[in-house]
Amino acid sequence: MINNWILIGLLTISTYISRIIGIKMMAGREMSSTMRLYFHYVPVGIMSALIIKQILVPSNGQISISFPIIIGCLAATISIKRIKSFLPAVLIGVIFGWLTRIFF
Repeated sequence: MINNWILIGLLTISTYISRIIGIKMMAGREMSSTMRLYFHYVPVGIMSALIIKQILVPSNGQISISFPIIIGCLAATISIKRIKSFLPAVLIGVIFGWLTRIFF
């Protein structure tokens, strides 16, 4: 569990530093459409990798699926589509995942 928090912290720091370096290097320059598209999908890729790591849980040499994480992700997805606000949608997803873990 602590290793996940260390990983999240290191990814946060490295993402923040790379963004600052990128901003300093790219200030005043025109970016090609390919580079713009690349930078647009980097956060999505990082979030997807973190979510998939939580959904697919190894146990006894096999991979099992975490039902509470899937329910939380689905609740957050539906919430963000309906209310169009990131933070409340994440909170709703966390609450639904937590409730699923407690009651099922």
